[in-house]
Amino acid sequence: MKKRCILLIFLLVLTLPGCTPELPGTAAAKPVIYLYPEKETEVTVRLSYDGELTCTYPAYEDGWTVTAAPDGTLTDGDGRAYYCLFWEGVSSQDWDFSQGFCVRGRDTAAFLEETLSQMGLTDREAHEFLIYWLPKLEENPWNLLSFQGAAYSDHARLTVSPQPDTVLRVFLAWKALEEPVDIEPQTLTAPDRQGFTLVEWGGCQVV
Repeated sequence: MKKRCILLIFLLVLTLPGCTPELPGTAAAKPVIYLYPEKETEVTVRLSYDGELTCTYPAYEDGWTVTAAPDGTLTDGDGRAYYCLFWEGVSSQDWDFSQGFCVRGRDTAAFLEETLSQMGLTDREAHEFLIYWLPKLEENPWNLLSFQGAAYSDHARLTVSPQPDTVLRVFLAWKALEEPVDIEPQTLTAPDRQGFTLVEWGGCQVV
């Protein structure tokens, strides 16, 4: 069955009032994009999304063009500084739950701390992931968690110029459960973060 999902990618803030539409049967997701060049570089990011964009900040138009610094600071043409990029959209697609993890709600923080580190996120990146998703996850008796690969990246394609040397996209699809279920565990690895690195994290609750 196809699931409708609101996908949100942050720029500047972890919440942006007024952007998320009230759509019945949808689930919310909050990806963020970080850019870490080896030296100060003008970078253009374009998104090809199989869905409808509902909010972008700053205005997406033909993409985002920013000057990125090695510490991840992004500066637009008006001199405004950000730390990541934001968009929001609505799509309907299948998520891959053939492998994953079934985790008790109260154990979610410890699980994600270990797993996000294993996947290559820095402490700061993992912290931002946790402070958004943890309140939604730990309140459930159990959660079915599956980190998406092509099921996400094939529907939210990024074109970046200049091209990054390393791309790390972490996207978690999850379902709240009353009882645990059996699922084949995922094997998770991290790329070697070398050169110009793009990092993205996000997630989607499937209902």
